[in-house]
Amino acid sequence: MNPPAFLAATLGAALAVVLVFFAVGTATNRHRVVDVAWGTGFAAVALTGLLLSHGRGADGTRWLVTALTVGWGLRLSIHIGRRSRGAPEDPRYDELLAKAKGSRMWYALRSIYLLQGLTLWFVSLPVQAAQYYGRGLTPWAAIGAALWLLGFAFETVGDRQLDRFRADPAGRGRVLDTGLWRYSRHPNYFGDACVWWGLYALAALAWPGPLTVLSPLLMTWLLAAKTGKPLLERHLTERRPGYAAYVARTSGFVPWPPRRKI
Repeated sequence: MNPPAFLAATLGAALAVVLVFFAVGTATNRHRVVDVAWGTGFAAVALTGLLLSHGRGADGTRWLVTALTVGWGLRLSIHIGRRSRGAPEDPRYDELLAKAKGSRMWYALRSIYLLQGLTLWFVSLPVQAAQYYGRGLTPWAAIGAALWLLGFAFETVGDRQLDRFRADPAGRGRVLDTGLWRYSRHPNYFGDACVWWGLYALAALAWPGPLTVLSPLLMTWLLAAKTGKPLLERHLTERRPGYAAYVARTSGFVPWPPRRKI
């Protein structure tokens, strides 16, 4: 399979996943299901790439980046699916769909689902490059895998700490500022970024993998400056009185010791 056909097939896999979740979101009138599609879409792209890159890239690299991507994607989808079970529509999507002129359904398809499908396909370009062009594993690969592991640990532990905090009645109205959340207001987002920089490091083992650097940059920007951190913090500041003080003393993204009160 030539590169354009390979890229078209992986794009098709990403869009197929978001279209399935669009059908679910439309039927239930809860478009927050698209958050579950995010990790699932990455897993679908990686598995499609693994199948179609047979006979192209080095098998060790192909299987490694696929396993890391699928493991990360499915864990994230399962986590979000459990957390959102039975919950009402996410305020972010209510706010976005309020801007619709005409059919909310088609607006949701264009502005939420298809946009997310294109975005996850673009972010996953390092995985696709490593599968199609990757050479044998080298010591540099250990650096990429270690960065992925660091990110996966941060994301997983941060999510578990937040789940326990939310489940504790004593935490109602309070701000989580212990564990990893003492050092970063978004340790799970930081971990997410590290995962994709680790996967990029694996893609950079062979040309043209280094050219996919815009993919982890986009993911990091989305998490730290666009749809992740800013939107969440705006809602938390409105709902929790202690959150402004937490913001003042705690690093916004990269883990760092909290600032002392003057």
